[in-house]
Amino acid sequence: MNKLVTLVNVFALLSILAVGGGTAVLPQMKHECVAQHHWVTAEQFADIYSLGQLAPGPNMNMVAVIGYKIAGVTGAILVLIAFYLPSCTLAFAVGKVWDHFEGSPWRDAVQRGMAPITIGLMLSGVYAIGRTATFNLDHSARHNLITIAITVLVTVTLLLRHVNPALLILVGGAVGWFALRMM
Repeated sequence: MNKLVTLVNVFALLSILAVGGGTAVLPQMKHECVAQHHWVTAEQFADIYSLGQLAPGPNMNMVAVIGYKIAGVTGAILVLIAFYLPSCTLAFAVGKVWDHFEGSPWRDAVQRGMAPITIGLMLSGVYAIGRTATFNLDHSARHNLITIAITVLVTVTLLLRHVNPALLILVGGAVGWFALRMM
């Protein structure tokens, strides 16, 4: 029962902190799940995140996989509720207040101030996952070069072309699987 309470507490707090979306709390989520509670390894966390990006629906449904790993179906359901309910409730309440202040200079100032915070949080999430997925001290230099090359190619492709990220995940995974098996 203690695990369930801890899961709910961790993911409810992450829900409230998810300004700009779930990606904004990835570094903290990784810290909680990997370093603090040792629920998953850093590589498992990166794999779960990748699975969340590939699966249909909200990418942050990945939290259900963590809950399932720790406490089965009950853990998955509780983590989903804990991760979505607080932020949905907060968004609903703030939306009511937000509508009340329509046209106010205060509202515009808050909105302009939140944009860089949100972008910074999202970039830190991308960095945390990217560092784990791309560079690993437990692997050989050749392994790390392959993962870095895949990361750079996917990033450049996304910056230059409009390509479905799911397709890039599949292609990158296949290339990585073949290249790393040949090592």
